[in-house]
Parts: sequence; C-alpha cells; structure tokens
Amino acid sequence: MIGQTTQVDDLRLVALPSAVNCAEMFVRFALAEWSLRELVGEATRITRHLVSSSVEGSKTGAPRFLTVRLRVHGDALVIELDDDLTGEPPELPGAQINAVTLPGARRNVWSELPLPTGMSAAAVPLPQRSRNRTPPVEHTSEQPRVDADSQILQRVLYGLNRGNGGG
Repeated sequence: MIGQTTQVDDLRLVALPSAVNCAEMFVRFALAEWSLRELVGEATRITRHLVSSSVEGSKTGAPRFLTVRLRVHGDALVIELDDDLTGEPPELPGAQINAVTLPGARRNVWSELPLPTGMSAAAVPLPQRSRNRTPPVEHTSEQPRVDADSQILQRVLYGLNRGNGGG
C-alpha cells in the first residue's frame, strides 16, 4: 500500500563503532514515542545490522557521517540508512534489505516492517512535545523568583563542593 509519510525522525552519526549503540537507542526511543513498541525487537535488529555493516565498511583514518532514518509510511515502518558506501549491505536472514545509489556518491539502504495488524501510518500517534512539560509555578510577591537555570547551577555547585570535602 502506497501512502503518505506521517512520521519521520532521523539521527546523524559519525561512522564509528559507538554509532551502533546510539542508533539502537534512537530506534527504541522513536518507536516508544510512536507507540510501536511491538516493532522494537525487529527494528533494532535491522538497524544494528545496517549500521554495523556501514561502520565496518568505512575507512578508519577519516571518519565519515551516516544517517539513520525512521519513517512511518502507509502501512509500514521504513528503516533507512544513508552513507557514502557503494553496493549492497550484507544480507540479514528474515529481512528484505534494498539499496539505491544517490547523487553525490551516496547510498540509501532500507528495510520495511509491516505495522501491527489494523494500524496505518495515519493511526500512529504524534508525539506530544513542548518546551515546558509542567505548568509554571505561580510566585507570590513574598517569594523571590529564582530562575530555573540558577537553581540547577546551585545544585551542581553544591554537589561539586560535597565531592571535594566541603559542605
């Protein structure tokens, strides 16, 4: 089923071994946020495979970038990886992996997972993000207003002083 992309999120990483774990955390977070937890296991398996093969194929002397992208499209979750390698990635049993060469000697590799039965891209809930997740506290005229940044700074300084034998 061809449909419109309703959700997309991506992460740009340096092609180093640590990228594999970072990509896995990204997938886990995005799928939890989109209420697609039942796809986490297979999506992380595919993502680890794509990122690992890209990292292994990179030249260690000059780190390069790769991009991991998740899209909810029609009735599927699309896992994509953009890098500057050529050719197909190694096969992964149980997963259909496709690749295409892009302009500028870039490659796009992707795999699709069907959404859970009865769910479409339009049914995937949008994440609710806001700058302030909790309503601001009302201050009375008797209370001095303290900026949240200064409160955090005070806590950090207190913790540092305790670690140095002070306070």
